[in-house]
Amino acid sequence: MTHFSDLIDGYYRFRGGEWLQERERWSELAEGQEPKVMIISCSDSRVDPATIFGSRPGEVFVVRNVAALVPPFDASGGLHGVSAAVEFAVTKLKVDEILVLGHGACGGVSAALTRSLADAKPGNGGFVAGWIGLLDEARDRVVAEHGDGAEGQRALEQEGVKVSIENLKTFPFIREALDAGALTIHGAVFAIADGKLRALQENGRFEPV
Repeated sequence: MTHFSDLIDGYYRFRGGEWLQERERWSELAEGQEPKVMIISCSDSRVDPATIFGSRPGEVFVVRNVAALVPPFDASGGLHGVSAAVEFAVTKLKVDEILVLGHGACGGVSAALTRSLADAKPGNGGFVAGWIGLLDEARDRVVAEHGDGAEGQRALEQEGVKVSIENLKTFPFIREALDAGALTIHGAVFAIADGKLRALQENGRFEPV
């Protein structure tokens, strides 16, 4: 189990090794960032995008949240962390691509599928319940076809990626970038158990890469 003291030990190893070896790179990054890809992924500790894709610092702009979800565009005010990150990536960093990355054995998707947090209060699962409510419509379709067992879990993990992609398209600045050919959106699901990455195809299916 990793504790804060272990993180500090890791920092010492990083500072005395990789950081020194990549000193010039870090000096460049101190001047700013120019990532070409944004990744929207789950907060799950098992699915770190940098680890999965072998990316270096400065190469990908990442926002992580429960179940890798994106809410639809909403200009009515409030605190919109994911929307703010998407806005910054597309309008300021001018990323070329966005990847929505779901994963196997996702706890947020499981909670949405089983509705285990339906009556939870904030501080006891209620915040999560409200967030994963973004999957309610997809959940109903999945359960009708696959049930709420293992098959339904896999199906909803994939449908969740599609929901986030469709919600991204509700943002005017994303729609504009897509229409101009300046932005491409991808979807994929990473399976923790076998390490396979399945990418969303034009036919709507997820196929191994």
